[in-house]
Amino acid sequence: MEWQAKPDDRSDNAEKIRNTIENTKENMRKADFSMKFSNEQDKQNAIEKNQRRKESIEGLQKELQEEQAFSNRND
Repeated sequence: MEWQAKPDDRSDNAEKIRNTIENTKENMRKADFSMKFSNEQDKQNAIEKNQRRKESIEGLQKELQEEQAFSNRND
């Protein structure tokens, strides 16, 4: 049996990216809330992690725009 690649199904990529963005934003909100009850080290860790999350969201938003453009071209 010969191996064959699966067809490229991008039909739900934009939805998955939107969900990832929303989940990441929710994690940021939870981290912000938990900082009120954290020691300084945990607070600093949360600040740094939220910064990485913010950068991730920016990249995901660019990826979402690309997926939407791809979808619009192929509709």
